[in-house]
Amino acid sequence: MAEILAGVLDDTALSANAPHRLVTACARALPVTGVGIILMTLDGPAGTLAVTDGPAATMEELQFTLGEGPCVECSATGRPVLQPDLEATGTSRWPAFTAGAVEAGIRAIFAFPLRVGSIRLGVLDLYRDTPGDLDMNQLREALSFADAATAVLLHSAGGPSPDGSNGRPGQDATRLPMLEDHAEVHQATGMVSVQADVSMAEALVRLRARAYASERPVVTVARDVLDGLVTFDGQ
Repeated sequence: MAEILAGVLDDTALSANAPHRLVTACARALPVTGVGIILMTLDGPAGTLAVTDGPAATMEELQFTLGEGPCVECSATGRPVLQPDLEATGTSRWPAFTAGAVEAGIRAIFAFPLRVGSIRLGVLDLYRDTPGDLDMNQLREALSFADAATAVLLHSAGGPSPDGSNGRPGQDATRLPMLEDHAEVHQATGMVSVQADVSMAEALVRLRARAYASERPVVTVARDVLDGLVTFDGQ
């Protein structure tokens, strides 16, 4: 992990673009098509911290919208989810996500939990456009990248740096705009709950369903709800 972090360090503290540097380094080091770091909460995906170009960004947004997929399962169980042949076995586990992933050209997915003890912070997702397992050396390297991503995430969220310090004195933690997106989704879920007279869990399901049906990001639909452009009265 130390060697990986050395490649994304800026002086003695992690720089603001360290998450992007890390996913880029991971994509170069491993036989994958794309890499993403997604933040998780008890309600599911909260947003993407960093993602490489290409279909990986679409996959992260799809999991956020659907509330299903490898990263959701990985975060819920706290264990890696290794899916070397998505078409063969993914349909029964995540039917909607698998359909979208295959359509986008993704054939294998490997998700690794980012955690500190029992606290689950996020997931490192690796995507491939061809089926196939990671060998043992590649798996070990992926786990090292997951450890490094946890350190980067902790710093970005204002936690301790990898050296145990809290960063430079007076330095603000890197802001995470995706957490603001999650707050908007949470607020909109509350409004849907009131409008439709359903539980918060059911309201979130309906919000995600509306986003999926309209082929828009869930945060965009949430903002429409907050602005009064979309309502769930009578549903």
